[in-house]
Amino acid sequence: SSRGCPAEDMEKEWETLRAWKERMGQELDRVVAFWMEHSHDQEHGGFFTCLGRDGQVWMYCRLYRKFQRFRRSELLDSAKAGGEFLLRYARVAPPDKKCAFVLTQSGLPVKVQRTIFSECFYTMAMSGDPALLHLFYQNEAVEMMDQIIHWVREDSSGLGRPQLPGAPAAESMAVPMMLLNLVDQLGEADEELAGKYAELGDWCAQRILQHVQRDGQAVLENVSEDGKELSGCLGRHQNPGHALEAGWFLLRHALRKGNPELRAHAIEKFLLLSFHSGWDPEHGGLFYFQDADNLCPTQLEWDMKLWWPHSEAMIAFLMGYSDSGDPALLHLFYQVAEYTFRQFRDPEYGEWFGYLNREGKVALTIKGGPFKGLVLLCSVQTLPPRPPPPPPPLTPDSH
Repeated sequence: SSRGCPAEDMEKEWETLRAWKERMGQELDRVVAFWMEHSHDQEHGGFFTCLGRDGQVWMYCRLYRKFQRFRRSELLDSAKAGGEFLLRYARVAPPDKKCAFVLTQSGLPVKVQRTIFSECFYTMAMSGDPALLHLFYQNEAVEMMDQIIHWVREDSSGLGRPQLPGAPAAESMAVPMMLLNLVDQLGEADEELAGKYAELGDWCAQRILQHVQRDGQAVLENVSEDGKELSGCLGRHQNPGHALEAGWFLLRHALRKGNPELRAHAIEKFLLLSFHSGWDPEHGGLFYFQDADNLCPTQLEWDMKLWWPHSEAMIAFLMGYSDSGDPALLHLFYQVAEYTFRQFRDPEYGEWFGYLNREGKVALTIKGGPFKGLVLLCSVQTLPPRPPPPPPPLTPDSH
């Protein structure tokens, strides 16, 4: 037979995986160096996010905690300076909890979003690591988390978004998935907080699952508040990157709960279904938006290729492979990683371009902006441990 033995095949697979881990580690070093050099405001604290081609609190804390090579004083000092800047300036009108989306260099609010997402990222920053930062940060994170929960589950009027009579009562998948991520972050190293938000985690997972519609054949970005498909282009709207991201949030939740059925469902519907419908068969890469009936989406940027859905896909497939051992998921990781490193990476100045056209050409040369920060390469840490060797073949006297 031309096929290799299982041990040889496994060793080859592991060598490929190890090579990707090394490549991603090197890329992570380059990306962090880019932001360390270009984004820090030494005068006022905080970080510049709008950066040209040549040139953050939670991320820096996570790098410092997870990777030995990033345990450097300048990284921790930068995280602390960013945290202090947020504590001082992020809230628009303390004691009100609403956070600014954009601040001037000196900390004056420029723009506020009428959603929960600025506050969610503020919570992530404050939950970076109480051992590295200060216990006060964690208390701030919990206070903000409880305010977000109030806005989502009880009364959204504090967000400042008017209830218009013609607007459909819709739930975006972004809301429960972001909350589920916060539940995971806050409870990761704190059993008391994990218990406090356990019911919320289950609620978020259930709300996310309602976005699987059409007899399990589509993941829709918006559904009605009671989990039904909405009419019109709002109801048909799909976001492959969000579906993949929600998939790995559900995988993390399934692992915490010991729920193999949820794991299998997340892989089948949120990873595989969303990827195969969202991948561009002609040029490669994931579409930004899609229409479930294959009509033309109304968003002008629908066919662009953005950096973050590809980052989320790499994390999702590595995590799925780590949990299930299914080699098909590993091969999908390779497919996404090869496209991503070929098309988004800037070999000359470092970091990644964020926005490509459908053909994969760079559309915007900026490395940072209102919606793009440090490239998410946390998939490095989701690589599984070395697989065990296969059992020896049976022999007549091995019974």
